[in-house]
Amino acid sequence: MKVLQILPELNMGGVERGCIDLARELIKRNHQALVVSGGGRLLEALEATGARHIKLAVHKKSPFSILASIPRLIKILREERVDIVHARSRVPAIIAFFACRCVSTATFVTTCHGHYNKGLASRVMGWGKVVIAPSSAIAHHMIESFGVPPERIKLIPRGVDLKEFRFLRRKSAPPIGKHKPETFTIGVIGRLTPIKGHKYFLQALAKVIRLMPEARAMIVGEASSGKERYIEELKMLTRRLSLDRYVEFAAAKNVSDILSRLDILVLPTITQEAFGRVLIEAGASGVAVIATRVGGVVDIIEDGKNGILVEPRDANGLALSIIRLLKDSQLRHSFETAARKNVEDNFSLEQMAEKTIRVYEELQKTLKILVIKLSALGDIVLSIPAFAALRKDFPQAHITALVATPFKPILQNCPYINEIIEFPLENKSYKKIWKFSRLLRKLNFDVVIDLQNNRKSHILAYLSACNRRYGYDNGKLGFLLNKKIKEIDMPLSPIKHQARTLHLLGVETVKEQLELWPEEADETWAEEFLKQHRKNSSLPLIGINIGASVNWASKRWGIDKLKLLLDKLSEEGIEVLVTGQGQDKGFSRHLRDLCKNDFIDAVGETSIMQLACLIKRCNVYITSDSAPLHIAYAAGTPVIALFGPTEPRRHALLGPRQVIIKKKIDCAPCYKRNCRKHNCMEEIRTEEVLSAVKRLLGVNEGKPYEDTVTDNAS
Repeated sequence: MKVLQILPELNMGGVERGCIDLARELIKRNHQALVVSGGGRLLEALEATGARHIKLAVHKKSPFSILASIPRLIKILREERVDIVHARSRVPAIIAFFACRCVSTATFVTTCHGHYNKGLASRVMGWGKVVIAPSSAIAHHMIESFGVPPERIKLIPRGVDLKEFRFLRRKSAPPIGKHKPETFTIGVIGRLTPIKGHKYFLQALAKVIRLMPEARAMIVGEASSGKERYIEELKMLTRRLSLDRYVEFAAAKNVSDILSRLDILVLPTITQEAFGRVLIEAGASGVAVIATRVGGVVDIIEDGKNGILVEPRDANGLALSIIRLLKDSQLRHSFETAARKNVEDNFSLEQMAEKTIRVYEELQKTLKILVIKLSALGDIVLSIPAFAALRKDFPQAHITALVATPFKPILQNCPYINEIIEFPLENKSYKKIWKFSRLLRKLNFDVVIDLQNNRKSHILAYLSACNRRYGYDNGKLGFLLNKKIKEIDMPLSPIKHQARTLHLLGVETVKEQLELWPEEADETWAEEFLKQHRKNSSLPLIGINIGASVNWASKRWGIDKLKLLLDKLSEEGIEVLVTGQGQDKGFSRHLRDLCKNDFIDAVGETSIMQLACLIKRCNVYITSDSAPLHIAYAAGTPVIALFGPTEPRRHALLGPRQVIIKKKIDCAPCYKRNCRKHNCMEEIRTEEVLSAVKRLLGVNEGKPYEDTVTDNAS
């Protein structure tokens, strides 16, 4: 596995040292480690681990510099064949995120090293496929402030190398008022920036010195970029408090050496500290700790057990705590011992590395697939073989279906799907689509398969922020997909058409087999409905779908033909079940008035799955090219399909237990939704439909029948 960490610079700091520590552990475990940064003083230390460094101006915040760095990083990711890109700061994360979108093999991961404000630039830290939080406070912040789904957050505290930071027993405090030659040193280690609370430490130190003049202090660290004047401000405050000879300012060249000189470490930060790496380094080294009660500090320090917590900006409370520890050597030593054990148990470098590498490995194994199939009813039934093929080829994948809300019941119990996302049909405007797409981005999919192949679905695929988007290039917004296939001038069944998209993922076989999974309640409803309405359950039951899609009036068979068929079926001693949507209710009432004999009317009475259960109980089902045709296939019911303006080879499954009737008309298939002549459907004769019914009913008597019949007789 090749892991690339990206951060602004390699100067002294907890983030930088953590990056180097992880690189060392990766190499120890036979992985490859790359680091991209703007360079810095720790470059030599990094390269000593065996990791490679690539210099890139990812520390510059200029928009022009950021835009220029993205294609350069893309080139690095491709040439190096990077598996994981781990961003540790906001500007590098922006560059890495967009680079990873262009390199499908690179997985984007972030670690939140700060309690970020809610600005736009901070949001990128929540866009990782996994977002690593070093403390529970940061995990809650990313969930509540940035809407990161909890399942994408991994809590991995930072770790310390116990071989580098060795436990040293400290000296005892001198009795108050009795001068001894040895002094006690209190230190603050961290970036020199106002949010670290140095001002309050110096104010507290002034109070301590009055009582214990043998105490000394060290302020260790470097100024953040743009905060260089802050050092002079601290030195000026030191002089004003008459602490010149008690305070030493030093650069943090070697933290373990500095900790060996300290008796107490103070972390006076006033901001929500993400973690506090120096606290575990102090604990490992046997240095008693006093810290402010902020952010991730409370995950490390248990007040009164392994350290002391004070409120931020409370210089007086800080002073009293320092004096208390200097006076009570037994308490101080108990803190030192407890802190070392806490670090050994919870914050070792080995633990941090193991957890982080485990996250990387899980990302390599786990694939999150989103399949977009918004509508319509029949098309979603026809998408089931695609889900089955994906599950077979990717058994460990998390497969999510995005469907319009009314069609969710079709996939509700599908065993090939882990999750269903409902798309409200009212989401027609681009503004609403953009708002909905936020959910897709949060879920961070590895692969998006667009089986809908229209403008809306292409837009949703792109806005998901997934860098592997598969589908057909429809010549309109197909450029929004980056793994696409062209249409071919050849009639393909709907399942074979979808299979061409899946072939791009390496899925070779998609079986032309439909399935449905009704609830037990749906089966019971169908049984009760037929029990109430059937006159003689020993007679054959023929189902007829009298309607078609609202937008496809041209697919309807004429009412006079339906009336004649129903009368003839009744004369043959066959019971008839009529189905349709609520909009067909008036049509069914008119048909009832025309027919000589009554029929079972289920028009507008069923849910999708109740309809499937009724169709399953029919001996033969007759329908035009509409959703019930595919439901009949899935239910395993012999079916007679009446085709007019559409092509059976594109919309039907040409297999056993069916008869397809289609007339040879010069203008067909025309794919017109409305037609004044309507010849393609009008020329289908009642007699040939009745003949097909008898042929299919003969199956139950062991008589042969033709699997598929295309009748071109006029």
